[in-house]
Amino acid sequence: MDKFREILRLHELGHSQCAIAQSCAVARSTVQDYIRRANAKGLSYSALSQLSDSEAKALLGKGVRQNVPVVKTIDYATVDVELRNKGVTLALLWQEGIDKGTWNLSYATFCRGYQCWRSRQNLSMRQIYKGGEKLFVDYSGLTMDVTNTSTGQVDIAQIFVACLGASNYIFAEATPSQELCHWIASHQRAMEFLGGVPRCIVPDNLKSAIHDPCRYEPGINRTYQDFAAHYGVAILPARPYKPRDKAKVEKAVQEVERQILAPLRHEQFTSFSCLNDTISERLHKLNSRVMSSYGLSRYELFLQVDKPNLQPLPTQPFVLARWKQAKVSPDYHIEVERHYYSVPYWLVGRTVQTKISEHLIEIFFDAKRIAVHTRCSNPYHHSTLGEHMPPEHWAYKQQSRERFVAWAQQVGPQTIKQVEAIFALKSYEEQAFRTLRGLQSLGQKYGFERLEAACRRANNYEMVGLRRLRAILAHRLDQAEAEEPTNLAPLVSHDNVRGAQYYS
Repeated sequence: MDKFREILRLHELGHSQCAIAQSCAVARSTVQDYIRRANAKGLSYSALSQLSDSEAKALLGKGVRQNVPVVKTIDYATVDVELRNKGVTLALLWQEGIDKGTWNLSYATFCRGYQCWRSRQNLSMRQIYKGGEKLFVDYSGLTMDVTNTSTGQVDIAQIFVACLGASNYIFAEATPSQELCHWIASHQRAMEFLGGVPRCIVPDNLKSAIHDPCRYEPGINRTYQDFAAHYGVAILPARPYKPRDKAKVEKAVQEVERQILAPLRHEQFTSFSCLNDTISERLHKLNSRVMSSYGLSRYELFLQVDKPNLQPLPTQPFVLARWKQAKVSPDYHIEVERHYYSVPYWLVGRTVQTKISEHLIEIFFDAKRIAVHTRCSNPYHHSTLGEHMPPEHWAYKQQSRERFVAWAQQVGPQTIKQVEAIFALKSYEEQAFRTLRGLQSLGQKYGFERLEAACRRANNYEMVGLRRLRAILAHRLDQAEAEEPTNLAPLVSHDNVRGAQYYS
């Protein structure tokens, strides 16, 4: 206890812990332990000097051990939760446990026990992959520059990497970006490189693959899902922020960066094809190098394990398409790239899914295809199918001089003459359409026989127009005996008669 008092006295004088340990011939950890115990009990050198050795030992927990129940197992999970609070340290938690009698062990033992518990919480499960089962895909963090010699523009090449789980066989290539079109194209070239299709693809959570990252139910991009359906594979996205879920491709990316990209750091490339040719040469060497842990190269292991178990490639190539949501406007059309495409009129106000491929626009509602259009690049024009129009719109759209004349032929020659006369009065054909629709309504109301008779009477008196025909039918003049039109005397030529040409 004399040394303890001396340690506390020197500490209060401001000496360092190393100097105190050297002066008192004790370990620095002993100095720390005594100072920590004194601070926890609020003891000073003057207060300690007034206590006897036994009282000081009892107060500081030194000397003969008290019969305090020792907890054999400490709940380090609770300790870990407490450490997440701001300002809480292991030293504070240890001292609180000592004061409460929860444990009776040194601070160093407490820290070692916590660190041992932490190390057991971060375990890795060894995965065993079957041949042809999983293909892991990702992009490298390193990029390459591609310089256009004519313009001087420098493009940043993204490096796509794919790795089979069983054989570690690697595919790599450079693409202009990580956008959806390049992401899908890289997958297609990877399948061709392997000469077959695996059962599962394990991607990271980049936007081209996953539109809604989630640990339990990730939302897979619709185009990526179509690609998977075409090739007959399953998409198993890695969990967000869990790189161990795709450790195979993480290691493959590291190998590509070290064995391929790093040696090319001083070389200049003028095109993506030139860069990919160089990558292909070095990739062949990488896959042919013997792995010490297997005693075989990646290529030899691929031929033995993965190649026989890959599914065959599809006979038809995958057609890349984008998906877009669109709301049907009141004119039963949707807008795609500033062009308007029709859908069935009963979908007005509904939201539909649009599949945009190179040559077609396909529209889906409730997972069913409801319309197909040839893709058109004419901005602000309409592509309308007749079957999408409501009946009244279709009838209006089909109006023409030929259709009205054909209808008049079904009624009779006098009706034909009246229809031709109506067209002759109008300077623009469409101006006559509304009058002729009224003529058709008279035929439905009074019948074709009476309409033909009314037209005969109107033609005899050189009357043209819907109002006159309606008056004839309303007053039943069509059923009266036909009167011979009065032959008027020819008009005498006179200086006061100006003629019709005067008014033209």
